[in-house]
Amino acid sequence: MIILVYCTHKGILMEKWNRLNPIAEYVRKQRKTSKMTQSELSDLTGVGLRFVRDLEQGKPNLMTDKVNQVLLFFGATLKPQPITNETS
Repeated sequence: MIILVYCTHKGILMEKWNRLNPIAEYVRKQRKTSKMTQSELSDLTGVGLRFVRDLEQGKPNLMTDKVNQVLLFFGATLKPQPITNETS
């Protein structure tokens, strides 16, 4: 589910951060299972520490190439997935 929030600053629609989104949960779980700190993951994947923190906190607008850079470290990647009708 995507939640949009109207931001009165410049009239921009922004998504809320969602710490429980599947990618954030996956990265956080894999990092902790590997007994790594966020800083170590940052160093090993070549992305910034702030990026790792934002990713694990569910920031909605991250660069997909960097997300894939982190996911590839754990043997995963982003891929298109059909949207299913959850009400059926």
